[in-house]
Amino acid sequence: MAEAADDRQEKFSGTKDVVAAHRFDVARLEAYLAPRIEGFRTPLAVRQFRGGQSNPTYQLITPNRNYVLRRKPPGRLLASAHAVDREYRVISALHPTGFPVPKPWLFCADESVVGTVFYVMECVEGRIYWGPTLPDQTPKQRSQIYDAMNETLARLHGLDYAALGLGDFGKPGNYVGRQIARWTKQYLASATEDIAEMDKLIEWLPAHLPADERSSIVHGDYRLDNMILHPSEPKVLAVLDWELCTIGDPMADFTYHLMPWIMPAGGTGGGTASLLGADLTALGIPTMDAYTEAYCRRTGRATTPDMDYYAAYNFFRLAGILQGIVGRVRDGTAANANAAQNAAAVRPLAERGWHFAKRAGAPV
Repeated sequence: MAEAADDRQEKFSGTKDVVAAHRFDVARLEAYLAPRIEGFRTPLAVRQFRGGQSNPTYQLITPNRNYVLRRKPPGRLLASAHAVDREYRVISALHPTGFPVPKPWLFCADESVVGTVFYVMECVEGRIYWGPTLPDQTPKQRSQIYDAMNETLARLHGLDYAALGLGDFGKPGNYVGRQIARWTKQYLASATEDIAEMDKLIEWLPAHLPADERSSIVHGDYRLDNMILHPSEPKVLAVLDWELCTIGDPMADFTYHLMPWIMPAGGTGGGTASLLGADLTALGIPTMDAYTEAYCRRTGRATTPDMDYYAAYNFFRLAGILQGIVGRVRDGTAANANAAQNAAAVRPLAERGWHFAKRAGAPV
């Protein structure tokens, strides 16, 4: 059976009181923003969004407009993680093109305002779904929403990043190799137990890299719950959470987006829910093959080679990301009350990754 979305929808939707570890001086923030954001009115009230595990995210409520603030979490952090400055830069580059991102308002590098660097962006009103089966939609609506997701990612991968001023935003080529090195380092820095499959993936993946055919802007965490849909239309209004964005291999980005089709059910996905066992035809959700064909058509690809390798890589990468969250729980800096549950997901993800590595030719 596919993983039920209802619990996730209830758990992660909406806002809550700001948790103690992420509080800051609201009056100080208000004084900072008032002269810097055109039309900003006081008084300011602050709530914290329930969803999201990496960068604490807040709703800023004012008499005439709401905003969203994203900040680095306080405390000891892994190197190169929580790159809110990079998030702000990429949405600032994308917004003028009409690509669906929130309007960026300002970036603040002065850590004295809220305790860490942060940025403020538009608060986009719409729907966020935390499960891939879209339970309140008709089959036709589901099909249209999935097609909109597909079109939006293909559009992102087709943008000329150099023309957008992002030529130095990442290093073209060897993206997967650099990602493996990055998440290996961060996994080892955060490790809380020995996992044989992670050790084998750490050894096998970098020795069998696919050839990078293209370089593009890659989101890094492109999935349904990182986008805001129009309140009633099958339209993506805003893609969120650009922390992992860089210049890289679009196939790595696309195959990560495919993970719900191959993720084991049962809540071991660490936030990536599963479509395995779901009646896709009855739901109106495309098969993985049909979804891939649509992406290839939009991006001019004839084939999608190395799919098993990319699956192994993405399971490894997700396990490394979640292990980092486990480490932040250990260190008291995790931004989500449910982050500790990710500890139980790391081993199953590693095992699933090794399963696909063997399909790709790794020794049994």
